[in-house]
Amino acid sequence: MMTLNDFKEARKTLDGVLHRTDLIYSPFFTRATGNQVYIKPENMQVTGAYKIRGAYFKCSTLTEEEKARGLVTASAGNHAQGVAYAAQAAGVQATIVMPTTTPLVKVNNTKDYGAKVVLHGETFDDAAALAAKLSEDEGLTYVHPFDDLTVSTGQGTIAYEIFKDLPDVDVILVPIGGGGLAAGVSTLAKLLNPSVKVIGVEPSGAASMKASIEAGHVVTLDKVTTIADGVAVKTPGSQVFPYIQQNVDEILTIDDDELVDAFLDVMEKHKMVVENAGLLTIAALSHLEPGDRNVVPVLSGGNMDVITISSLVQHGLINRGRIFTFSVQLPDRPGELLRIAELVAKLNGNIIKLDHNQFVNINRQAGVELKVTMEAFGLSHKAEIMDALRQAGYEVREVPPSGTITG
Repeated sequence: MMTLNDFKEARKTLDGVLHRTDLIYSPFFTRATGNQVYIKPENMQVTGAYKIRGAYFKCSTLTEEEKARGLVTASAGNHAQGVAYAAQAAGVQATIVMPTTTPLVKVNNTKDYGAKVVLHGETFDDAAALAAKLSEDEGLTYVHPFDDLTVSTGQGTIAYEIFKDLPDVDVILVPIGGGGLAAGVSTLAKLLNPSVKVIGVEPSGAASMKASIEAGHVVTLDKVTTIADGVAVKTPGSQVFPYIQQNVDEILTIDDDELVDAFLDVMEKHKMVVENAGLLTIAALSHLEPGDRNVVPVLSGGNMDVITISSLVQHGLINRGRIFTFSVQLPDRPGELLRIAELVAKLNGNIIKLDHNQFVNINRQAGVELKVTMEAFGLSHKAEIMDALRQAGYEVREVPPSGTITG
């Protein structure tokens, strides 16, 4: 069981190990949602995620014999770095099995902490199967990323810090993958204040915990599809499941498109990089009823590679109409390109790229294709520009921007 004494012991053990991730009041999200929003930035934690809490506390409870055998775990990245960090601090060798789809920054960071990394399978569950086999075959001590009550107790120490910074918190939002974070935070939160509401948040394409809650027992999804790699779990933890049942009041599911918008909001308004799993709670803010309640979304991590950041920024700008590309056919004669440019400039559009293709049509007088990629202020400004082009007699259509990153 996870008891108050266990949480106190975890807090004592982690004292001096963790960074202070004090709550950040968000005027932007407060205005946007009608609730008082205070961000818990675990993306700024040691190793870039909350996972150091559970991994370090778990390692502190292992016997010398268990440590001597070496550690093994499976992780999509953040738990891997937590275990690698804790193992390095204890002078213990760690082997980490990670899915082949793990972002490069998480792989390299794990190696930098001295761990041996094995890439295997496309999902966490594939990696976990190999980690369990290595534990059995080589006698390594397995440190489960979420289905371990000691690990979950370490994660739950987040609740102590939330209540210290905001004693009258009303709602805590936590991401859910396997359930270790949600079980720990919700259990301690209810011990500290039974009336606080804890809401778990999962991606729609990997909502294994919601499916399990609805079924009344742990279930396994056939597949998971989400850009939130840190919570792409087919089977949630059976040990933590009863704590989720008892202490998590509700589970929300979020579509991937909402994470793209959330990434842009957090980056522009708070100047922070938050990985997709950590953005679940930001996206969930708009699903809550406004009521001037004190709401704390836990940003679980910030370990994101540059390619993924580039993709999210680009797709976010496209989704909001701040970048778009239109295609128009023009007579191949002098002045036509200038006419388009002047029309766009008159409406305060900013041209980023031009692609002028004379070979789209055999009869060049019948039309050459011009593709224009440009910046706008948003969807309404974009519509204004497109309408003006049509009113000027052009047959214009929107097309995907050339060079779009689709990762």
